Amino acid sequence: MRRISFAAAGFALSMLMLAAPQGWAAAPKAQPAASRAGAVEQGGVYKMAIDRSVSLNEAAESMRLRANALNLQLVAELPMSKQVEAVTGKPQRTIIIFQFCDAVLAKDLIDANMDFSIYMPCRIALIEDAKGQGWLVMMDVNVDAVAQEKRLPEALKVRIEAVRKSLLEIMQAGAKGEL
Repeated sequence: MRRISFAAAGFALSMLMLAAPQGWAAAPKAQPAASRAGAVEQGGVYKMAIDRSVSLNEAAESMRLRANALNLQLVAELPMSKQVEAVTGKPQRTIIIFQFCDAVLAKDLIDANMDFSIYMPCRIALIEDAKGQGWLVMMDVNVDAVAQEKRLPEALKVRIEAVRKSLLEIMQAGAKGEL
């Protein structure tokens, strides 16, 4: 019963944070035009602005299609803003969390060290900031540091790097609306 209470409290807190007035959460800082062509790494997070000519729906569909072309499975799509809207009855800025996975690599990493499970599945957030700008946001995992810490074989390190590059390609396709 206690676990259920903690889970419910965590969910409620998450929903409250998402439903907070727009000024409460800092939106990603706008990047110089030269940086918008690719992901900009800031403090362990990749951020990429979605081109203004690309709708958020087009960006999402482009990411789904590119993931499929790269053989990464879309294992979950969490429409956070729609969930908050259903709870609060108030329109929300778009927040969707996409979860992608290479199941064989995931299994191999967990076989090497179960701590890798916390990095799975790989997430890309599609977020509309307070000014209506769409962003794609992903955690930047320092593959070298994690591989060294967890004594990861070189072959797995190479496969992780390939997935990371694929995720960046998915973000680029979404940001540009490429199919």
